[in-house]
Amino acid sequence: MFAVFKPARKAALAAIFAVSSIALSACDPIGTGGGPTINTSKPVPVALLVPRGSAQQGDAVLAQSLENAARLAIADLQGIQIDLKVYDTAGNPATAAAAATQAISDGARIILGPVYAEAANAAGVAAAKRNVNVLAFSNNSAIAGGNVFILGATFDNTARRLTSYAARQGKGNMLVVSGDDAAGQAGRASIQNAAAATGANVVGNVSYELSQQSVINSVQTIRDSAASKGATSIFMTATTAGALPLLTQLLPEAGLDPATTQYIGLTRWDIPAQTLALPGVQGGWFALPDPTKSTQFRDRYSATYGGAPHSIGGLAYDGIAAIGALVSAGKSDALTGAALTQGSGFQGVSGIFRLRPDGTNDRGLAIATIQEQKVVVIDPAPSSFTGAGF
Repeated sequence: MFAVFKPARKAALAAIFAVSSIALSACDPIGTGGGPTINTSKPVPVALLVPRGSAQQGDAVLAQSLENAARLAIADLQGIQIDLKVYDTAGNPATAAAAATQAISDGARIILGPVYAEAANAAGVAAAKRNVNVLAFSNNSAIAGGNVFILGATFDNTARRLTSYAARQGKGNMLVVSGDDAAGQAGRASIQNAAAATGANVVGNVSYELSQQSVINSVQTIRDSAASKGATSIFMTATTAGALPLLTQLLPEAGLDPATTQYIGLTRWDIPAQTLALPGVQGGWFALPDPTKSTQFRDRYSATYGGAPHSIGGLAYDGIAAIGALVSAGKSDALTGAALTQGSGFQGVSGIFRLRPDGTNDRGLAIATIQEQKVVVIDPAPSSFTGAGF
């Protein structure tokens, strides 16, 4: 039996929800209508804050990927000029705050980045003092609000998409299975909130400690709870690097037939690719960005820069795309909170997205399953913010 919770894997699991175990709060609001005015007839000054200079492995590659994606987006803008200046944060909150302050002194009218939640929160606080909005690359909803908008994919958005689809398919009576760590708790809360808003029903919760034995011990409880509570689906927060392979192996062996009780995942089940070969994930549901658009971006990026983008590199493209779309209307209030949160949203590298007044986001996601070790889309990503996907 494989080892599920080696230290490196446990760290990877924690990283998925950034620094959610640290108490963060959204910076003081400047109001959803706040933000500077701009002259749309001149190049728009935009600051990009990246984690270059940090000691964390991979941050240099991530920083370059974000910059490359931003410049690719600028090249795609038709008749809109962006004056992009890049600032290094070293992944550090104090450095990020200083970089944000310097960027605004240099003329920036909006800030893209940083990546990490604490750094983004610090940059947001600094930018709020100058009435400038921040489009952070974080996925941590705890820092969203006021002048900080997060571009990263969130548990809340994924849960809304999956619970809505499950309810429509008659699989809306959900037993939530989650780890007892910060990511698991956050995922469980997202599923519960989404179910209440989409017509699904959480019939119970089962949690486990982050150890292989605890996962094994939870299997009988999950099976019995599903039966006694009439669950039509099992909604798991586990990742492919964590408990997911073990759960999807042991639950069918314990008699919880995925052919009748639908398995659903809050995280991607297709990464890494070898996960697709696991017998237990066959037929499971999960959400992912529009595969066609995502592939188009990866191919174009690779053709331009000679290598694949970082997994979140496209967020910088999305930020520039949103700015360009707003500036193209020629209005001086294009970068205010009210403009950024327009209901129709924007087209990004992986499909449609929009920023919500609370600083979080909606992203158009597809519902996929795994059949014969291949990803199969069973409900395409929506092309607009109307209809069943939202």
